[in-house]
Amino acid sequence: MHKAVGIAAVALLAAGCASKPVSKPVTASDRVDLDRISCNEVVQPEQQVQIEMIDSLMSRDRDHAALAKIEDQPLSTVEHWLRYGQLKAATGQLDDAQAIFEVLVDKCGTGESHHGLGMVLLKKDDVLASLDHLKVARERAPASSQVRNDYGYVLMLVGHYKEAAYELRTAMELANGQGPVRQNLAVAFLLTDDEDGLRWMKKEYDFNADELAYAKQLAGHFVR
Repeated sequence: MHKAVGIAAVALLAAGCASKPVSKPVTASDRVDLDRISCNEVVQPEQQVQIEMIDSLMSRDRDHAALAKIEDQPLSTVEHWLRYGQLKAATGQLDDAQAIFEVLVDKCGTGESHHGLGMVLLKKDDVLASLDHLKVARERAPASSQVRNDYGYVLMLVGHYKEAAYELRTAMELANGQGPVRQNLAVAFLLTDDEDGLRWMKKEYDFNADELAYAKQLAGHFVR
């Protein structure tokens, strides 16, 4: 009797397990569906912690790790999506990066989204399309030293040296003389024979002889 009851109980348990719905695992592609791209600019404290961790990895050239981290969480703000596009580009997935930034441009239209798309197009050697998007980025984010620097660089690529020098000097001042803009601006001054500009760089930002020598080497690549 007890044995029969035990068998029946086991059968009921087995039936219960069989009818229990199986949860579908959440994959990275579920979290980063382009249809879910958000223009939300409000970053919650816990999201800010995640973004800062990703930025830290990116600053140490740990782009693959940063991409894995960002794919591990729902992308709920435009800041997440911008970094996702940047990391796709940084890890060589240019088509994916372009698709992300194209949606960001269409949905959000921010200077940062145009900047991201412009830089991806530059990596794909579509210089004129890159220039168009960087121009929009410059108009919508005029106080971004990175945007002004990149726009100035592409202006040099197409031979607009005076315009480039203006953009790069602005970027230099915004960045307080730090970063790649130092070399880019020196190249622009060399290409426009602006000796006063080079003296200004030396006086205001300690631009040295070694940097100038390197800028002269780089300038040769821009002569049309």
